[in-house]
Amino acid sequence: MGFMTYELIILCLAAFAAGFIDAIVGGGGLIQTPALFIMLPQYPVATLLGTTKIPSFTGTSIAVYQYSKRVKFDIKLLSIVASLAFAASLCGSRLASMLSNQVFKPIILVLLVGVAIYTYSNKKFGSQSHKIVDQNTAIISGIMFGLLLGFYDGFIGPGSGSFLILAFVTMAGQDFLHASAHAKIVNLSTNLASILYFSSTGHILYEFALPMAACNVAGSFIGAKLALLKGNRFIRIFFLLVITGTIARFAWDIYKGWRL
Repeated sequence: MGFMTYELIILCLAAFAAGFIDAIVGGGGLIQTPALFIMLPQYPVATLLGTTKIPSFTGTSIAVYQYSKRVKFDIKLLSIVASLAFAASLCGSRLASMLSNQVFKPIILVLLVGVAIYTYSNKKFGSQSHKIVDQNTAIISGIMFGLLLGFYDGFIGPGSGSFLILAFVTMAGQDFLHASAHAKIVNLSTNLASILYFSSTGHILYEFALPMAACNVAGSFIGAKLALLKGNRFIRIFFLLVITGTIARFAWDIYKGWRL
């Protein structure tokens, strides 16, 4: 019983930190998902991935509510991106228990390094009020990154929120604040898709997922408040920190894979 309590405390702390980071720039899965794998190694990968989706969904819901009071959403663009991401996430979740994602990690690592260098070197990136992008162009871009990132979130997960923010900045011309708010809506749809799949196949540990969800909500509430208070510059810096953390995480995973 003491061991179970220790596990739950560590997982709840990780969920709080994940909710805080997710609400600002995404990437909370870099903390929450590895914590589950470390603390509960006896369970299948699909079960751990399914369990982490419950706290992710609840925390993101709180962040969306906070952002909705201050940020105007592009409903047309969001409805297209979120619906396609939902469908793609279902497919990714289905494959998560069937295929290894190790082959994708070197590719993702290279992309992340490029994103970090570009964001750091371009000081105005994501800081403009809005870059004018034709609605049709934004929708076409949204279709592409909705499908791609929706699948990625269902299949692998960590870092998807950061990729979504990057997509909304570069392809929809949004600043970091608006991009972060829009990314949360899409993350809601991808998390919901994964929850529906994993729950239907019995791959969710509710005794861990529900307490973690409460802690994730608390972290998300504080993170969203801070992001709205501090604005674009704060989110840009946090974005770079999370991207750096993501790079380190994927590099370590690749290194371990090569050593085995």
